[in-house]
Amino acid sequence: MTYKLPLEWLQPVKMSRIIAHWSAGAYRASELDKEHYHFIIEGTGSVVRGDHTVADNVSTGDDDYAAHTRGCNTGSIGVSLACMAGAVENPFHSGKFPMTETQWHRAMDVIAHLASFYKIPVTPKTVLSHAEVQANLGIQQRGKWDFTRLPFAPTVIGAKACGDKMRAEVKARL
Repeated sequence: MTYKLPLEWLQPVKMSRIIAHWSAGAYRASELDKEHYHFIIEGTGSVVRGDHTVADNVSTGDDDYAAHTRGCNTGSIGVSLACMAGAVENPFHSGKFPMTETQWHRAMDVIAHLASFYKIPVTPKTVLSHAEVQANLGIQQRGKWDFTRLPFAPTVIGAKACGDKMRAEVKARL
């Protein structure tokens, strides 16, 4: 791993999975992004900590947690790339703030560090994108397609293909 999160950002709790997202916003972490994700990767590759700690998602019964994935927040760490405002799935258009390769690589570093720290195995059910939640975990989502396309890698198409690329790159960093 070439990049590690500050250890004071991590708490020694039991977590089950990491779910990757894009914010559908611009390249800067917004207040809304900070409310919903634990870690946000900005367009420059800098990492911003969200308002909620990872420990807040151990249990979500108190309604004080990072709500990033419908019906799948307990035990889940939310990592988002600040990008893709105005994106359209079909026909694909990446909008004014397309995901950058810099963001992608930093996200893979962050996810690898989280997987290592929290001892989360890298599988399609434990390290996945929001677009894979419904297919891989059977939890109904509301039309989330992050990630089904990677603007910097136009031949990688579909949630599984993007998820497989993510998991391969995370594993390579471990």
